[in-house]
This record gives sequence, C-alpha cells and structure tokens, in this order.
Amino acid sequence: MSGLVFIPSEVTMKSLCLAMLLSVSVLCASSPEQRLAKATRADRNGWIALHLEGSPRDIGYQHGCLLASEIDDALRMFAFYLKQTTGKDWNFYREAAGRMFWTKLDPEYQQEIAGIAEGLRARGKTYDSLDITALNGNIEITSYYIPALKEKEKPGSGDNLAPGKCSAFIATGSWTEDGRIVMGHNNWSEYIAGERWNIILDVVPEKGYRILMDAFPGFIHSGDDFAMNGAGLLYTETTITQFKGFDENGVPEFMRARKAAQYGRSIDDFVRIMTKGNNGAYANDWLVGDLSSNEIARVELGLKNHRVWRTKDGFYEGSNFASDEKLLAEETTFNVRDSANSPNARKTRWAQLIEKHKGEINAENGMAFESDHVDVRLGGFAANRCVLCGHVDQDSLGTPEFSWAPYFPGGAVQGKVTTAALAKELKFWARMGHPCGEDFIASTFFKAHPEYQWQEPFLRDMKAHPWTLFEAK
Repeated sequence: MSGLVFIPSEVTMKSLCLAMLLSVSVLCASSPEQRLAKATRADRNGWIALHLEGSPRDIGYQHGCLLASEIDDALRMFAFYLKQTTGKDWNFYREAAGRMFWTKLDPEYQQEIAGIAEGLRARGKTYDSLDITALNGNIEITSYYIPALKEKEKPGSGDNLAPGKCSAFIATGSWTEDGRIVMGHNNWSEYIAGERWNIILDVVPEKGYRILMDAFPGFIHSGDDFAMNGAGLLYTETTITQFKGFDENGVPEFMRARKAAQYGRSIDDFVRIMTKGNNGAYANDWLVGDLSSNEIARVELGLKNHRVWRTKDGFYEGSNFASDEKLLAEETTFNVRDSANSPNARKTRWAQLIEKHKGEINAENGMAFESDHVDVRLGGFAANRCVLCGHVDQDSLGTPEFSWAPYFPGGAVQGKVTTAALAKELKFWARMGHPCGEDFIASTFFKAHPEYQWQEPFLRDMKAHPWTLFEAK
C-alpha cells in the first residue's frame, strides 16, 4: 500500500507531475515543530478532538502527524475489508481515485491531502496522496462507481448497492423550544468502519470559514456529514437507499461537501456548491440550516434530479428515503410502500416523535430521538433495523435494502446534536458508540454469529461513552 505503485494512464503528464510533486516530502521553511505549533489533540470519551490551523499543506501535515496511528489502522482495515466485500484490492481504489478524483480537486485540497501523507511519513507510515484520496472517496468508489461498472456489464446487477445509512432531523420555528434551529444525526455504518468514526475536527483554514465537524481518520470532510461553520451554516444528511447512478467525469462528493463547509454562508451557497459538477455519488437528502435567517432546507440530490424544500417554521427528517417522485422513479429501486423496511419504518417513527414534541425540541430531546428504540411495526421497544438507533447485529432479517445479511454487524455507531445557540459558538454534543448507551462486544458477537468471524482481524469492541460537549477553541 505504500509508494506510487500504480500510475493511471488517463492522467495527463502535467497532472501526474503535480501529483508526484505533492506526494513527496519537500523542504519547508518551517520546522516540523513550527508546523505543529498551532495544532492540538485531545482524547475525550471515545473521541479524538483535533484542532488544525494554517495553510492547506500545514493543516494536512498536522492531521497526518497527530492521527498517524489511527489513519494507518483505517487504511489497513479498508484494504482488508473492501477486498473481502467488493473483490477489489487497494490498488484498484488507488487507481480509481487517481483517475477520477485527484485531477478534479481544487489545489488547496490536493495540498491538504498531500500534507496528510507527508505527516504520516514523518511518523514512519509510508503512504502517499493516492492512498489518502482513495480513503476520502472510498464510499463513492465502493457504493456508486463499482455498481455503475456492474450495471454496464449486466443491466440490473448494480441495483441495491448504494448504502442506506443514518437517522437525522432538523427543525426550526414553532417546532423548537426557543424557535431557533435544532439539528441531530446518528451515523449508521458497518461497525468495522463506524467504530473508527470518532474524530472531531476543528479546522481554521487560511481561506474561508472555520469548520467544526465529526470525521473519520484521514478525511478532509466529515463523511457522515455533521458540520457547521463560522458563518452560521450547518448541515447533515442521510443517504438515499437503493440509489443508482454515477458520473465518472463529475467532481467528487467529498470535496464538494468540504467546500460547502468551508465556503458556504447560506442555503443558496450550499446548493450551488453541491450541485456544481455533481457526480451522483453519495446521493443524499441534505438537511441544511442558516443561523442568520433561521431557515432550514431539505436538499435532495441525486444525479439526474435534485429538489430543494425550504421553511422558517417546520422540520425535515431523514432515514434514507427520498421524497421527490421523479427522483424515486428514475434513480432508485426503493419500494416506498414497504412499511417493514428500515427507511419507511423510521420515517413513520420520526413523524411520531417530532409531532409529539412540537414546541419542545431542544438538545436534550434531540439526544433522546437519536437513542430511540421504538419499532412502529411492533408498537414497542426493539433492537433491530427499524428503530432510529439501529442494531442490525440483533436483527434476524438483517437489512435487505442495504444489502446487509441477517445479524450483520452494523447500525448506529455514534450521535450528534446541536442547537442554534450552540452552533453560533461552534459547539455540539456528541456520543461515541450506540446513542442508546449499549455496548457492542466483539467476542460475544462472534460466539453467537461465527459466520462473521472473518472480520475478527479488525472488528473490535464498540463501547458507548457519555454525551460530551465539543467546541472549537
């Protein structure tokens, strides 16, 4: 996985030279100590909080140095896991990232990625810019590009592969306790990846706005997308289940999401940045808020279709369903009439919860929403695919619409909540592990489900930690 072992033929000589220059160590006017002087790391309740500040290259270098062990672990995990689940080795991901993503990145993000690789090498880890680009774009490649390749080879074979993950809401006006915005999100993921989704990034770039977001080690974006900035823009999302469509010539979603966090100051800015060069990957229902206007929006972004709903008095929820009939018909295979599937069951539960708490929604009951275990099909408590705090590892059906087999080790892996008052000060509450507080113990799971023993090299315990307040400082 180290070194430039593959050179994509489609990359132009000019771009290749730039990539190689950015991927090797350079002599810097500043010493390593000076480059790290403004950066900090603090480990708190299962999270690693990083403060990064400076030029794109230095921000990347700080990130790579301070998270060297975690990024190395993440890259080794993905090389193992993706080979097992997609049949593609890591070199395939490097090639795809170099060919489709690298040359479309703005120079500042090329520099930041190169800085991460440089920081890793300073800590004795031999990775380059293509490794980090592939890491950032792994969801786009795994769940959109590979299915698109399968679809070309055999129509219909690319169905049902786009992930359906996460539960989220945003509310404002008469729906919240103080009439201002409240936003919450829990990340649904394979536990093998999600238990590593424990980074809080506080980024102060040379250009644009300060950003506070959760993230995965080595990401320049949030990835599960809970972010806010110094201009008062905040956003989160849930993916569109069973979406299909991908444009190899488009701009990678991970850069557009980071750019929206860094340069967006309004809902209009967010829509403009996310739709420009849209490649269809990581098709989402984005839930966006603007503190200056107290307005919220649902931005439903496919490849062929996108639609925007906006209000200053209402709420938008997300549980991996799309709302636009045209997008549903043209770009998904999702069954909106199946009340037993996870997205539809959770959508119904969202409506119940938010209606019940109209006028009361605040950070405290936002945390309770993300921890909720009511299955509307059963009319009571459950731990399965159909509750907001998902536990698919306890579900005998799995989640077929996500292509998760029975008892698949996946579900809600962490949660976040913020309010307008907190977001104005760049603060949010976060809980690592199941938002409900239940621990996942790998050894116990493997005894009950030896069919997943193959994940043992990297699947570990996921302990639930307390809700913790994080802030940019």
